[in-house]
Parts: sequence; structure tokens; C-alpha cells
Amino acid sequence: MDFSAAVTLLLAVCISSLIMVLGFKVIWKSGNLPPGPTPLPFLGNILQLRKRGIVQSLMEMREKYGDVFMIYLGSRPVVVVNGYQSVKEALVDRGDDFLARGEIPALDAVYKDYGMVLTSNLARWRKLRSFSVTTLRGLGMGKRSIEERIQEEAQHLVTELRKNKESIFDPQKCIGKATCNIICSIMFGSRYEYEDEQLLSLIMWIHETFQTISSAWGQLYEMFPWIMKYLPGQYNKVFTLMEKLLWFVEKRVKMNQKTLDASNPRDYIDAFLIQMEKEKEDPHSEFHMTNLMCSTLQIFFSGVDTISTTLTYALLLLLRYQEVQANVHDEIDRIIGRNRSPKLHDRSSMPYTDAVLHEIQRYINLIPLGVPRAATHDVQFRGYTIPKGTNVFLVLGSVLSDPNCFQYPNEFNPENFLDEHGKFKKNDAFVPLAAGKRVCLGEGLVRMELFIFLITILQNFTLKSPLPPEEIDITPDVSGLGNFPKPYKLSFVPH
Repeated sequence: MDFSAAVTLLLAVCISSLIMVLGFKVIWKSGNLPPGPTPLPFLGNILQLRKRGIVQSLMEMREKYGDVFMIYLGSRPVVVVNGYQSVKEALVDRGDDFLARGEIPALDAVYKDYGMVLTSNLARWRKLRSFSVTTLRGLGMGKRSIEERIQEEAQHLVTELRKNKESIFDPQKCIGKATCNIICSIMFGSRYEYEDEQLLSLIMWIHETFQTISSAWGQLYEMFPWIMKYLPGQYNKVFTLMEKLLWFVEKRVKMNQKTLDASNPRDYIDAFLIQMEKEKEDPHSEFHMTNLMCSTLQIFFSGVDTISTTLTYALLLLLRYQEVQANVHDEIDRIIGRNRSPKLHDRSSMPYTDAVLHEIQRYINLIPLGVPRAATHDVQFRGYTIPKGTNVFLVLGSVLSDPNCFQYPNEFNPENFLDEHGKFKKNDAFVPLAAGKRVCLGEGLVRMELFIFLITILQNFTLKSPLPPEEIDITPDVSGLGNFPKPYKLSFVPH
């Protein structure tokens, strides 16, 4: 090819690319869509998102485009909604408009729209959600029976922590064992000993999956799943880990099938198998093996890592803020003492501790972007049109740090939940696990576990760090679908 031909080809490519960009820009700006940075064809807004990570990048875009704007994750349009008023309107006041579940490509590739938590099929979601709520309540979730199980598990955790004899270690796995056992008892009817290899594997598989999806690799997969699934990379281990988790659930289902007593359901799997038998003649029934496998894993997955990460982050914050830890210790001594297990009703008599627990959940901002939603029909929202099926990020982090709702929005301070008399102060902007009809199924369980586990730990130990408090880094190590604390070590010093 001679020089003139090469130049001609280069010009043709440049002109074609320019026409594509301009055409894409015209299409993108039409239709009264929310404002936002102009996307590139196929690449979307990767150039705006790659430097600071998706969470921080969206926070910076909000300053320019306002509380409602649009970005493109690759070729997928996503409306981003920020601030208490806007998010509340979408989640609660107009919850039916945004009731559909949005895309999480890495998990969608595994679940294929089945199961209760991540399905976009609203008829399926309603049927399975109603069943799951009724079943889990029947199994004790939110009742005294599950509280007693948590109290017992908290004592197992204390025994495990004492074995370390004040040595300095990473608490993540130890905390994970206790929280995993609670959801195991609900979903599978039994707990594991802390040395059990299966328990340790489950904790590792779940934690690594959630963390990888939240990582930069995971965020890249969210933008370009149609390319990334064919390329080697760290994110591919998500599919291997999910296969292992599904294998574990399948094994437990087969165990239950062999010993099932329809008159005496022991756990969630038993209840689902019984319902499958009742509806076996209905060709449209949602109670079949695929939904059993996917629903069980989705609930189990959420129940393990949500509370485990929250507790792990909580200990880090109490290491950093020693005066807060000391104040909680004082309130425990005055209200509960050290000779009985804490009970959930104690929380109402412990306003400072209650404020600390709320502030922990607010500050760590566990699911900063919320779980993606989608518009159930063409929606007129805040002066813009959101087409049916468009993914929507209802940014919970922007609510939890809304300066109109919290006195100290960007710092860890229990006074965000205390009035001038030191009484606990409720705040409607406290939505760590979302709100509305698709709020986290286990919200009450998380609240109960956080209180009983953390108070039992502080009842028995003082938390000590090998670093001076001012050197402890409490910023997230990974921030994407979830926020994860940086690895750290501490010692549990008996009182």
C-alpha cells in the first residue's frame, strides 16, 4: 500500500469514527433523557469512570450533572439517582415504577433470571418473595427462637476468640464462621464446627465472589460482559466460585430429599421441597428445582457476607475510635453487666450503643450504589423520561451521607443518631440495605446479629490494635457493588 492510499484509508477511518460519535451523541441527547457525560460508541463512559473507580466517579459526576443523571456502562444506559429526597421518591413513594431488578452481568450469567432475590421477572419475584418471607418467619427469623440461636453462636465465637490468647490476627475468618452458621441453621437446618473444612470453604467462596465483583476487574466486566467473558482475567474466578456454591446447595438439597418429612419441615429447603410437591401438576409453577437452587444460594449468599463484612468493619472502626469503644463498654456494664447474654430488647435501654450501631452501618456504606433496579415502564421522574427497562442505580451512599439529613455526613460520629439529651434519634435517611418493597429480606436478622455479636464481643474483650489509632486506615479497600475494609489485625484482650 502506497503512502497516499494509507492516508486515504486513515482519513476514511477518522471520518467514519467522527460520524459514529456525532450520530451517537445526537441519539443519546434525544428523548428527554437525564443529562450526563457524552458516551463513546461501544465504550460508553469508561474514560470518565476508570480513574477513580465507579463509586467515586459517580459522586464527582453528581456535582456537575445534579441528583439525576445518566451514564453508559459500555453500551448499557444507567440512570443514577442521588440524595435522600430523590432516592426516597424512587424506592418508596414510587416504588412500583422501579420495582424491576437491574442487571449484574456476572451474577446474571449464573442465575439466568431465576431465584427470588435477583430475578427481573416480577411475577416470579412476588411468588417467591411471599413464600420466602412466610417460610423464614416460620423458621424463627425475627423471633425469639433465632435470637437464642444467635446468642448461642456468639458464645461459640467468644470461645474461639479466647483460643488466640491475646495474639494479633486478622478477625475476618473468625467472624465469618459465626455469621455463616446462623444462616446455615436457617437455610440448611444445622451449624458447622469452626474447624470444619466445608464451613471455611463456604466463607472463602462467598467473600471472594463478592469482593471480585466489587473490584476494578468486576466493574470492567459489568461494562463489557460480551467481550470480557471470552478473555482471561481475575474476574473469571467468579464463575468457578459460583459453580462451587451451587454444587454445595445441590448437595444439601439431595440430603434433604432423602430425609424429608412433609409434616415437619426443618429448614428453608424442606419448605420449598414440600411446596414443589404441592404444585407439581402446575406447569407454570415457580416451585421447581432451578428456583430452589437459585433462591437458596441468593438468600444464603446475602446472609453470610452482609453481616460478616459489617461486623469486620465495625471492629476496625472501634479500634480507630477508642473513646467510642470505651463508651460502649461503659453502657454494657451499666445495662447488661458481664454475666448474661445481651438480648435484643436491651438495645432500647442503650441509646449510645444503638447510635453507634446505626452509625457503623451508615458510615461503612456497605452497598454504596444499592442493588441495581430497572424501570418497569416508561417513567417520568424529576422532569426526565426514563425508558422502560433502563437500569437505575439508586445510590444509597448519597443518602447515608446527605448533609441535609446528617449533622456529620462525612465522618464517623454517633451524634448523627443522638439528640441534645443523649437520647437515640431516629433518622428516615438511614437506609443501609435500601427501602420499599424490595428491601433486603434479612434486614431484621442483620440488625439482631450486629447487636448480639458485637455486644457479646465487647462484653468479653477490649479491642487492641498494634497501630496507634490515628494510623488506622478506615477507608475501603475495595469499593464497587460492596465496600470492604482493608485487611487489618487486632488482639482481643479479656476484661
